[in-house]
Amino acid sequence: MIVVVLPGDCIGPEITAEATRVLLALVPGLELDERPFGAAAIRAGGNPLPAATLEACRGADAVLKGPIGDPALDAAGVRPEQGLLRLRSALDVYANLRPARRGEIDLLIVRELVGGLYFGAKGVRADGTAFDTCEYHPAQVERIARRAFELARRRRGRVTSVDKANVLETSRLWRRVVGEVAAGYPDIALDHMLVDNCAMQLVQAPARFDVILTENMFGDILSDEASAVTGGLGLAGSASLGDAGPGLFEPVHGSAPDIAGRGIANPAGMLRSAALLLEHGLGLGEQARRLDSALDRALAAAPPVDQGGSATTREVGDAVLAAL
Repeated sequence: MIVVVLPGDCIGPEITAEATRVLLALVPGLELDERPFGAAAIRAGGNPLPAATLEACRGADAVLKGPIGDPALDAAGVRPEQGLLRLRSALDVYANLRPARRGEIDLLIVRELVGGLYFGAKGVRADGTAFDTCEYHPAQVERIARRAFELARRRRGRVTSVDKANVLETSRLWRRVVGEVAAGYPDIALDHMLVDNCAMQLVQAPARFDVILTENMFGDILSDEASAVTGGLGLAGSASLGDAGPGLFEPVHGSAPDIAGRGIANPAGMLRSAALLLEHGLGLGEQARRLDSALDRALAAAPPVDQGGSATTREVGDAVLAAL
């Protein structure tokens, strides 16, 4: 099995190193293929997603990516984030899974990842007006809805579809298509919720949710909120999956340039992503559960700085390996 590793920027290589240590301990013989991506690739050749990197990703069983972004390139014509959007589109990883768990809270956000506002036409007109276009085709909504309903069958059997159907035409399409897909899943309970109400409910009563299904921008915002409610972005991982080819697995936090090189970054989000990679990318569910359990014990025994402790990045990795 081959996993392409994209270490990322700033703290990315530090936390990625801990994830690869753990993966090799859990899956002896796993082949890791490290490739340039993001700011490092821009500096080397002006392209955040080199053709050779993309080709390697397409041929892999899974892709593990560290956080990207470098303020030194903020004024540049090419930014690392452009490479990420291109990678997601090229791999057609349309289903972004963002679990959030803490105590009685156990929810999964299923976010459509390759459509909507982030991928629509955009620009600035001669009069200075800026525009971004949100578009969805019914087929895009149907496939992400089916993914959410299938996942709900393996959980508690409830899907909350989030939209803004009282205002947006794309949301009215979303609600109609999700309802049509739901007819094929009589065992799954479906309710529709406006995005502003969902944002409030995630704060007031997050335990009410099982699977939250939503479009790209709403999912981007709500999944960060859910992570904050359950302990912070530093603990959250994600999986981005398509119907064929490799999935993309990455933490949801940024590259944290302010602490890069200090050895204090929390690798938990990267390790949660590695667990999702084991389950959804390599089909190794037992190893994924072992990693999740070991990480829970490690964070209790050696909490990192952002969780009120003093453990370094390496020490958290050591604690996970010890727990395994």
